[in-house]
Amino acid sequence: MKIVNLSEENSILRQFISEIRDITVQKDQMRFRRNIERIGEIMAYEISKELDYAPVKLMTPNSEAVESLPQDKVVLGTILRAGLPLHTGFHNYFDHAENAFVSAYRKYTSENEFDVIVEYLASPRLEGKTLVLVDPMLATGISADLSYRALLTKGTPAKTIFASVIASQQAIDYFIAHFPEDSILYCAAIDPILNEHAYIVPGLGDAGDLCFGEKE
Repeated sequence: MKIVNLSEENSILRQFISEIRDITVQKDQMRFRRNIERIGEIMAYEISKELDYAPVKLMTPNSEAVESLPQDKVVLGTILRAGLPLHTGFHNYFDHAENAFVSAYRKYTSENEFDVIVEYLASPRLEGKTLVLVDPMLATGISADLSYRALLTKGTPAKTIFASVIASQQAIDYFIAHFPEDSILYCAAIDPILNEHAYIVPGLGDAGDLCFGEKE
């Protein structure tokens, strides 16, 4: 499996990551959502390099031109609810894409133990298409795995690309062990550990709550 850590190179992406981590900047909910969206736009641009391209003729007001355009039929898959701003950033760039939505959440059985529950799926057919599954936080990797398995009920994609803002090293190891060898994982940052509650450290907290307010 190919792992791409975009933080290995310096770019404006690092500024947006620093702001979503900063507990002072996080208080501005609108800015937090917009920074997640901007990270999605940068990641979408980088991931667009993984697509297949072909020359296409078109007419300008003055003459004929030839542009190399993507040929993949892209489906943007998103894990609700935290994935919505990241999905928006991707959709700003992949504006011709179809879209799929999966709900996956932690149902706690004790203070530090939980099951991941998938209850909702809305997706087009995926057979032969390029699935780009976006999830802002990859802690254990289990939510992404279950969501991916749910999406496979709609057909087998020709390509599968995962995108995360912050992933733990544990999630990276899980992906390598459980996902197809020809799949790709793009991360804006990779953090070293999980705490006793299975949250990423240093991470940024609960992305869904920071985007949309605390849930009961």
